[in-house]
Amino acid sequence: MPDKPTIAVAVCTFNRNEPLATLLDALLTNARTLGDAAAVGLVVVDDSSDGKARTVVDKYRARFELGVEYRLSGRQNISLARNLAIETASDMADWIAMTDDDCEPVSEWLKALFETQRQTGADAVTGPSMRRVPQDSPKWLTDEPFLELGLEARPDDGAEVDCAATFNSMISSRWLKEHPEIRFLPTLGTIGGEDVVFYRSAHAAGLKIRYSRRAIVYSNEPPSRATLAYQLRLFLWHGNSSYVTSISTGVRPARMFLHGANSTRKALLRPVLRIARGQRPQLRYCLASTLHAFGKMVGPLGVRLDHR
Repeated sequence: MPDKPTIAVAVCTFNRNEPLATLLDALLTNARTLGDAAAVGLVVVDDSSDGKARTVVDKYRARFELGVEYRLSGRQNISLARNLAIETASDMADWIAMTDDDCEPVSEWLKALFETQRQTGADAVTGPSMRRVPQDSPKWLTDEPFLELGLEARPDDGAEVDCAATFNSMISSRWLKEHPEIRFLPTLGTIGGEDVVFYRSAHAAGLKIRYSRRAIVYSNEPPSRATLAYQLRLFLWHGNSSYVTSISTGVRPARMFLHGANSTRKALLRPVLRIARGQRPQLRYCLASTLHAFGKMVGPLGVRLDHR
């Protein structure tokens, strides 16, 4: 093992060989940008039943200083795949950086995460993510705030935060080994939100998380998602997922229902206010926002939408 800090990048993948190759190329660039500051390895967990990603991963086996580990999960449960990924990565390196197979980090992503950790002494570091769609996507998709779903105001660089996400984070292997009860919940493995519950539970258990503004990851949306039908279902699922993750961390169902009702009021009022200001009403986004609120309100009825 190199006599320097070590980072294993853990990636879960499912039937996305071309985006996965794009990501692995970006990770090689990140490893070169880090230089001698840290040694980098790669762990890829394939959640397809037939191991489709192995042919992609094999091309990178000799290209990372710490090597490459390929694991087959194959159960179509992202929580089980993520648990396998962090268990494998924690045996490879001091730190586990996580991102998703449809993501593309900037060239200084790992360096920014690593430097923020060194400057703050944090147990984990996270950063911003931005969705990107193909250039020939419908104009309304970028003119209206569809791509801002789930985005929050960016904290100051180095600020302490209470949550992170698996598409952009780095966490201490030692901390995870010392807290074996903090893992991704299999019950959320098909409906999503497992990463939010994981990091909120970790924070409640004492995990110190800091924010790096320079550690940017882009989520590359395929053309199939640049449709109104997909966006509407995404907003409905996201609202439902926010209900599930909130109650999983102690929020009362009645509170989430009232939150959804208030969000519905705001969504329906938004186009009226925009027209009053001489702006386009953005009725597509109004419908999407209403479905997002509806997803929260049906949560207390036991509705759980699978993530697709």
